[in-house]
Amino acid sequence: MLKRSLIKLHWLLSSQLGLDPLLLARSLRGLPRFASDWVKFRKKYSGPLTWMPCLHDRYEEGGATKSEYFWQDLLVARWIFNAKPKRHVDIGSRVDGFVAHVASFRNIEVFDVRPISTHIPGVVFKQADLMRREGLPGAGMDYCDSLSCLHALEHFGLGRYGDPIDPTGYERGIANMALLLTPGGTLYLSTPIGRERVEFNANRVFDPRNIIQLIEGQGLTLQQLTVISASGVVRDDVETSPETLQALAASTYNLGLFVFTKM
Repeated sequence: MLKRSLIKLHWLLSSQLGLDPLLLARSLRGLPRFASDWVKFRKKYSGPLTWMPCLHDRYEEGGATKSEYFWQDLLVARWIFNAKPKRHVDIGSRVDGFVAHVASFRNIEVFDVRPISTHIPGVVFKQADLMRREGLPGAGMDYCDSLSCLHALEHFGLGRYGDPIDPTGYERGIANMALLLTPGGTLYLSTPIGRERVEFNANRVFDPRNIIQLIEGQGLTLQQLTVISASGVVRDDVETSPETLQALAASTYNLGLFVFTKM
């Protein structure tokens, strides 16, 4: 519990207030090495030279591969590449992650409640609120045979991204996603799972049993569950027995990556 509180405090200080004590500590650690390297380089170089210190990069890995976002974006993009759907639509996933992955090999349509002003090759953008059926293409029905919503459903109705406050917004979103899919279509959904709660106004954490029940109530069937821990440990094809789902529901936090098919 203490560790979780400290992680949340660090997130608040760094991402919301612009204060990162861990980054500061790593940068201070790098100061002596920077000064030493500067002296060595200056002795061997006679051209123009200014300062732009990068103090902490030497203490990090060569890339960020332990994030749940890294794994969900990579896995679902590979699944879509193999599935080769006729039309893929994404709802609110990371443009600089998942959407870019998919756009590198096929066209993708993106619906988001916030605008995107940049023209991106392979990406067709539409500003839309998935909690409202009005304004969705194709009258919101049978529009695509492949649909993704990665780390987005948990924000519906909390106002974080300018969406209207609606405590049941995620239920409306699920219903509209189900309508967008053609029969036989596939839904790729990721969302935090664990002890069910709202962490206002950041996100919800869902009981995985409730997510499955809600989506199967819209005529979809669960095909696969992948669980990704906050530290990036991936568990493929997790069994969905009552005991396993109960254990996941009692945990503090994981990312559930669900694959459903519309029957």
